[in-house]
Amino acid sequence: MDMLLLIGIFLGVVGVTWVVLQQMERGAVLRRRMKDRPTADGTLAGPAGEGLLKDSEVKNPILAWVQSRLPGAADKTPRGQARTLIEAGFTHPSAPSLYVLIRVIAAAGLPLLLVVSQKLTSVPITGAQLIIGALLLCGAGLTAPAIFVDLRATDRRERLENQFPDALDLMMVCVEAGLGVDAAFVRVSHEIANSHRDIACEFNRVSQELRAGRSRSDALRRMAERINVDSLRAFAALMIQTESLGASITQTLRSYSSELRERRFLRGEEKAMRIPVLLTMPLVACILPVIVTALLLPAGLDVAHNLLPALKGRH
Repeated sequence: MDMLLLIGIFLGVVGVTWVVLQQMERGAVLRRRMKDRPTADGTLAGPAGEGLLKDSEVKNPILAWVQSRLPGAADKTPRGQARTLIEAGFTHPSAPSLYVLIRVIAAAGLPLLLVVSQKLTSVPITGAQLIIGALLLCGAGLTAPAIFVDLRATDRRERLENQFPDALDLMMVCVEAGLGVDAAFVRVSHEIANSHRDIACEFNRVSQELRAGRSRSDALRRMAERINVDSLRAFAALMIQTESLGASITQTLRSYSSELRERRFLRGEEKAMRIPVLLTMPLVACILPVIVTALLLPAGLDVAHNLLPALKGRH
């Protein structure tokens, strides 16, 4: 009976996982039809997050099978989960496959771990409780990696937003000193590699693409798509327009750097203005009861000390 229950739970977990993966794959047919859609410059859209110096083919047969079942595997532009992984910093070609594989293993392994631990410890538990626990662990195994990737992507976007003004100031100094834009990307990425690792990695990636023969506008456009940060997207568009119009790059960098400094100052003022509002509830909930108690407690003790004996004497 126990073996049948174990087999039933395993088949149920596998079935739920398979249904979830099938639901995720519904949009793959439409994406496959659009894979040859050309971009505005007449070239086919390439994956914004593919590793420039890495092999784009997954050689592991298990990961290759998972990648073939991944929704949007035939699509050449990062969408959905793949785009979130790129924004989180997982840019290796096998990252989407590993992500799905981890979710499947977690969804199937956690319920099995629960069943095995229950058998080894002999903890009294009913079959219904075991099934409910297995289903909950299956859901946790599917959602926990997604939550982790989303949080990591959000945190990385915030770090890039905060690090970019400093990198832009240093890049402006390099260009004013006589370096070209391509050399400025290399120099800035080396100078801030320890203090601003995320933006240094992105600038280094741009410099690698430029050395590999990609045009500057294409490399900047891919960086903007890969990062998905408003200030960096505006920077890429500004640099592309400056190059196409033949304007002064030094003046463009100086103007945009001043704008970013002012924007960062306004964000700091906004946070400072929000502090009194955020402190209202802690003050009301924590300090006000203490003040009221300190003011009323002596009077209450005096009343209890003088009035209660008098009332008892009357009775």
